[in-house]
Amino acid sequence: MYYNFFSIIYNHKPPVRPQAKMGDIAMEAEEHIFRSKHPSVSVPESLTLPGFVLAGAEQYADKVALVEAGGDSGGKTLTYGEVARDTRRFAWALRSFGLRKGHVVVVALPNLAIYPVVALGIMAAGGVFSGVNPLATPAEIRKQVEDSEAKLIVADASTYHKAKELGIPIIYIGEEKLISGGISWDELLEASDRAGPTTAMEEEKDQKLEQSDVCALPYSSGTTGLSKGVMLTHRNLIANLCSSLFSVPPEMLGQVTILGLMPFFHIYGITGICCAALRNKGRVVVLRRFELRGFLQALIHHEVTFAPIVPPIMLAMVKSPVVDEFDLGGLKLRSVMTAAAPLAPELRAAFEEKFPDVEVQEAYGLTEHSCITLTHCDTRKGHRNAKKHSVGFILPNIEVKFIDPESGQSFSKNMPGELCVRSECVMQGYFKNKEETNRTVDQDGWLHTGDIGYIDDDGDVFIVDRIKELIKYKGFQVAPAELEAILLAHPSVVDAAVFALPDEEAGEIPAACVVKKSGVNETEEDIMRFIASNVASYKKIRVLRFLNSIPKSPSGKILRRVLKESFNYIQQ
Repeated sequence: MYYNFFSIIYNHKPPVRPQAKMGDIAMEAEEHIFRSKHPSVSVPESLTLPGFVLAGAEQYADKVALVEAGGDSGGKTLTYGEVARDTRRFAWALRSFGLRKGHVVVVALPNLAIYPVVALGIMAAGGVFSGVNPLATPAEIRKQVEDSEAKLIVADASTYHKAKELGIPIIYIGEEKLISGGISWDELLEASDRAGPTTAMEEEKDQKLEQSDVCALPYSSGTTGLSKGVMLTHRNLIANLCSSLFSVPPEMLGQVTILGLMPFFHIYGITGICCAALRNKGRVVVLRRFELRGFLQALIHHEVTFAPIVPPIMLAMVKSPVVDEFDLGGLKLRSVMTAAAPLAPELRAAFEEKFPDVEVQEAYGLTEHSCITLTHCDTRKGHRNAKKHSVGFILPNIEVKFIDPESGQSFSKNMPGELCVRSECVMQGYFKNKEETNRTVDQDGWLHTGDIGYIDDDGDVFIVDRIKELIKYKGFQVAPAELEAILLAHPSVVDAAVFALPDEEAGEIPAACVVKKSGVNETEEDIMRFIASNVASYKKIRVLRFLNSIPKSPSGKILRRVLKESFNYIQQ
């Protein structure tokens, strides 16, 4: 799965499942399906995603939609009028250039104000947007371009050199005139203006867009398997936005300033931040990369009110002395949404102590489900938020169940099993990979997430861990997230990752890599003893090494496979 927002259970342990009696056989076969406690929401039938997101933009034509943070004055700024205009211009230009319905365009850009315009313009032209990590190697970009059968690639100065040998046309965004062989974004749009939209509009009559058309092809994370293209339609993404934005009252339209730090090539960034904010006519403060001083400057200078982030950033906000350099009295931040990696209860408590006026929301989602699936916060007055340490309640229009991964039997409340999701947000499948699609989405439309969790009596969902990441020590299951949370509670530990190493006797043993504060004297053995004093004997860390940093994906997920491979190399 591309990304999974999950938290870990500590004070909310599910009760032990009672043994079934003879009269309970019928109950064992019963299907336990859970739905939202909130009323269903309507999903418009006729709009494409760009039409849905930019509906009403003309009423906010002069309002800033996206602004690039950085430096004293920041970077490029786009108003709603400019976003709507340039989305149309780019769509017309792509049509004139020869893009046809279903053609894939790979976007190799960092976070820029123009990024949503590029993505929405591709979709409005009938194309399929496929974002790629701008930090990817040329070989990794080539792999996605070839696998997706892309017809075009959009790049800038930071990525052009990686894309120039791929054998497909490159649209180049930037002011540098030294690029040879690329098609200038500005010149392309100007040429389209001179030609006018007539030709493109005539072609559109022959290629009318439908909500069932695939419009996005994000690639799932390669941390637990080979990277796979996730086919999402206009309907998938609109349905997800309708569900996730259900509680936003009319008076909040145009009022939220959201931080655009999460990578826009990621479903979290493009759908959960850009599309959601543009739909609600908020302002997106775009950050190209995370650097703590620049991050804090952006929060204060641009008066950010809502910041979707990940636990490692919260950790830096709590532990780094850099934070003390800033006057936090000017902070307008009202809430953060943490996602993509476990949020340890101790870290949450430390964050809330340091930032008492900032609400912490947790959420859960997957690329295969178009983005947000469960949410923690209901923004309407008088409505209850989900419990701390849960990943939220079920959104409207979505069904969930928890099953035994082996038998497929569904469980009732407070009984942990694999979380499965069914709704209009479920992907159409993995591109050119029917076998993996059938493994992930069953014949009844249930998306099997690979996450173990349960739902409590109040309808709040708790995620325990991922099936594939569980460590099996002598038959006992050890959750890496639990041990990582304990490690992060140690005053000398800055960051940590736990993973399995093969062992002839035990099958697997828990191993850890730790980043410690500079200047502290704890040894690896000291940290291992600390863990041993806080867990059952089978959960003890058996091997531990200090590192300078923990490798993570752009969404904040620990790259356990990378750690495991490098650790094995060191052992040899």
